[in-house]
Amino acid sequence: MKVVGLTGGIGSGKTTVAKQFEKLGVPIYIADDEAKKLMNTSKVIKRKLKTLFGEEAYVNDVLNRAYLAQVIFNDKAYLQQMNAIVHPKVAKHFLRWMAKQKSPYVIKEVAILFENGSYKQCDYVITVTATIEKRIERLLLRDQTTVSKIEAIMNNQWPDEKKIVLSDFVIHNDEIQNTIQQVQATHKQLLIAIGDS
Repeated sequence: MKVVGLTGGIGSGKTTVAKQFEKLGVPIYIADDEAKKLMNTSKVIKRKLKTLFGEEAYVNDVLNRAYLAQVIFNDKAYLQQMNAIVHPKVAKHFLRWMAKQKSPYVIKEVAILFENGSYKQCDYVITVTATIEKRIERLLLRDQTTVSKIEAIMNNQWPDEKKIVLSDFVIHNDEIQNTIQQVQATHKQLLIAIGDS
């Protein structure tokens, strides 16, 4: 079974694209969602995060995401340390999940697939892009946040140009009908590529 990494900058619409692949019968693993679950359920992760960030990392035994976001986006060293705690656990969880799937390929959606080097464990990579204006517009609607906070997150991620060079497929997600057609075409190309490999 092949692993297809799906990535893209914040607000590019990775989840929208993942849902379209899911409609085609492709199993989807959303690494960020699983990471959040593990950060709330794994005693080992909880202990390590409290050591790193202090007791306020959790409120009533639930991850204090607002506090963590504030700390890590102002300090890349904290972000790297947190990722070093969480990502290995997510990687193990993914392998257990993948063993249960029955499909020519699975999609692993990871926001920082290139930044954390996990693209090297993928057979193919799809990068989702959208204009900066479109991404900011979506995030302002979705997260009730500010442009400066969005830009701070974007500055922690690789630019699209750098990701595209290392990608096998690129889906431009500005208009949903166009996106659906690109997903269907990519799915067909992947099935052909996997059949030939």
